[in-house]
Amino acid sequence: MSEPSPSSPATHLDTVAHGALARLTGALSPASALLAGLDWGAHLAVSPGRQLALARLAGEQAQQLARYLHECLLAGPGEARALVEPPARDRRFAEPEWRQWPFNLWHQSFLLTQQWWDAATHGIAGVEKHHENVVAFCARQWLDMLSPGNRFLTNPTVLRRTLTQGGTNLLRGMQNLAEDLQRLAAGTAPAGTEAFVVGRDVAATPGRVVLKNRLMELIQYAPTTATVHAEPVLIVPAWIMKYYVLDLSPSNSLIRYLVAQGHTVFCISWKNPGVDERDLGMDDYLQSGFHAALDAVQAIVPRQRVHAVGYCLGGTLLAIAAAAMARDRDERLASATLLAAQTDFSEPGELGLFIDESQVSLLEAQMAETGYLTAGQMAGAFQMLRSYDLLWSRLVNEYMLGDRAPMNDLMAWNADATRMPAKMHSQYLRRLFLDDDLSEGRYPVDGRPVALGDIELPLFMVGTVTDHVAPWRSVHKLHYLTATEITFVLTSGGHNAGIVSPPGHPHRHYQMLRREAGGSYVAPDEWLAAAPDVEGSWWPAWQQWLAGRSGRRVKPPRMGATGYPPLADAPGSYVLEK
Repeated sequence: MSEPSPSSPATHLDTVAHGALARLTGALSPASALLAGLDWGAHLAVSPGRQLALARLAGEQAQQLARYLHECLLAGPGEARALVEPPARDRRFAEPEWRQWPFNLWHQSFLLTQQWWDAATHGIAGVEKHHENVVAFCARQWLDMLSPGNRFLTNPTVLRRTLTQGGTNLLRGMQNLAEDLQRLAAGTAPAGTEAFVVGRDVAATPGRVVLKNRLMELIQYAPTTATVHAEPVLIVPAWIMKYYVLDLSPSNSLIRYLVAQGHTVFCISWKNPGVDERDLGMDDYLQSGFHAALDAVQAIVPRQRVHAVGYCLGGTLLAIAAAAMARDRDERLASATLLAAQTDFSEPGELGLFIDESQVSLLEAQMAETGYLTAGQMAGAFQMLRSYDLLWSRLVNEYMLGDRAPMNDLMAWNADATRMPAKMHSQYLRRLFLDDDLSEGRYPVDGRPVALGDIELPLFMVGTVTDHVAPWRSVHKLHYLTATEITFVLTSGGHNAGIVSPPGHPHRHYQMLRREAGGSYVAPDEWLAAAPDVEGSWWPAWQQWLAGRSGRRVKPPRMGATGYPPLADAPGSYVLEK
């Protein structure tokens, strides 16, 4: 029996049914979770040795907890030695009140339970690695939800605050909750974002829009120095986010910093896609995005090669473009900088938990109805990856302690979310994440596959230590996919805060190491041991790298050119679309 065609009534019925299921489950595949649970449970059921080991661990922990209880009853307040210390990045039990009875017993019991489930969900013989990761992740989510820190009566910090403030903290918390629910129902931005107006407080670096098409606007920034480096800089941000993460407030703006250092800077501002853009694919972002911008930059700054910069998904697009240009002997680029950008997706980190055939097919069914992936779905996935930071700590701080976290420019930008076109997002998930076509030489551009090994440009790459979107070890993999010169930086911070790292920012540091063209491959752990640690921001080191690969300084180019007249002041109109 032949398979039904994509346009057949049977296929349409399945799509409608899967779309309805996606709406019920928040586009999370129940089949994916069920398969992972069955795989783990079935293999654990036929592993009597592992069952005995887990039973023994549970017994040992029960004995430890009983001895700890005895010590607590005999010792003075807060004097009992802790059985388990939280992981280094776990701040839930950092307050001294957690060392007092009975909160010490509760949080120690919770940490022991966390240890047991970590042992129970890892290392079961026969379990597929993806399924193991899904089960372990689900267990962590349930444990995070059940943490004693999340409940009023078992959180000593909340109880102390309530007593000392006579319950006014709870009143403030109720007011915060009511305001948040009201804003959620009205579809308005979170409280405090009104202080960061796009074009006034953020995305405020002076410039002009010099190109506009159905997919993007190209901004040329006004020079602030008498002379500039001859080669311009073209920035390709991700379209999963608005571009101005690179142009936040003046003190945090990477774009403003580059302009002040004498670079002629251009940046793409992507359109926030809707139903009309549902059929835009990766090729459209390559041709109407990167290549259209490159043509404009070269018309405005003729006879100069271009330093191209790509961030996150924009960096992946830049790597694809650079490989295709190398294949076609196109030498218009002087260098490429990839910021938190993956080119090998075989180990994408925890984001891969949400990407398997079952999950992708459910998303595709939902996007077939809407035409795009909503901003809320992407935000929800990231929220689960960092449930303590983005969900539970907020619940405690804002609704129980009554402390509204002060809004900053990065938080306001993060709330200004975007959508993803259905066709492009499906191609991205399938061709890059599921099939890993780019790193394996199967990704086509203009009908022919490209190879990252063809890239001969000098590369500057940045990974961030706590990146949950593009783990730095995954970013580092380009070292074995191409033999070109690579300067790799590993900086403190996460996917966004590690990149937004201006000079003078406290507590910033980075490691940097250069591999010459044709040099030997250095694995991530070896790289980590060999690269020297430097205090401060990585921005000056990158700017010096760009300057060292640029020619003499010249007079700044004019704004726009024939065929590319200035159309509007920066930041343009696309960035304002909701």
